[in-house]
Amino acid sequence: MGKKKIAVLTGAGVSAESGLSTFRGSGGLWGKYDPMEVASIEGWYRNRSLVLGFYNDLRKTLETAAPNAAHRAIAALEDRFDVTVITQNVDNLHERAGSTRVIHLHGEATKVRPEEGVYDRTYSEAEVIDVGYSPVVLGDKAPNGSQLRPHIVFFGESVPKIGKAVDVVEDADLMLIVGTSLQVYPAAGLYAYAKAGTPIYIIDPEDVPVRDSRITHIREVATKGMETFMTKFLK
Repeated sequence: MGKKKIAVLTGAGVSAESGLSTFRGSGGLWGKYDPMEVASIEGWYRNRSLVLGFYNDLRKTLETAAPNAAHRAIAALEDRFDVTVITQNVDNLHERAGSTRVIHLHGEATKVRPEEGVYDRTYSEAEVIDVGYSPVVLGDKAPNGSQLRPHIVFFGESVPKIGKAVDVVEDADLMLIVGTSLQVYPAAGLYAYAKAGTPIYIIDPEDVPVRDSRITHIREVATKGMETFMTKFLK
């Protein structure tokens, strides 16, 4: 008999204790920036320099951030279980903590790709370039000659990896949701794809707008909540 399968869905709250700002909530990035200007496809075409600068700053912050105990605890689940992390975060802290299977629903801040054809084709993974923490500016071109853009799913764009994430949740024996307000779709609806009877644990100090008899809500921040989950609920 194989290992029990765990689908882990994470949001900004899992990285907040690493010093990375959440987007919503008190002190969130959307209180400082207009998301339609720096995180929408319309904003990109309106002012590429502004958007590139925003993600350059984000990469700079990410370079000095470190995985916290919640990231490490999620990675440690792989010692006993078949774990896939589905994250709404664009940081690389799960990988740096040791998670080996991570689906980035909203893209990755440390990567870029060509902008050309963004409306009419699905980008190829072969076109994605890992720039690490280096800045990207207007005039930096991809091999195909088009402007490099952040490898981010902007507002107004489809989420190409959502189907893969649905498959993972449908196949899971347990679902763990950490640090997400469950307000951003389609990710917020993923839990509904869990099989009947599949236990679902949500770790978040705030109320979440879902009602499901399978859900156990651990009202704690990510690091403390993971500790509680692993000592009291994980079998």
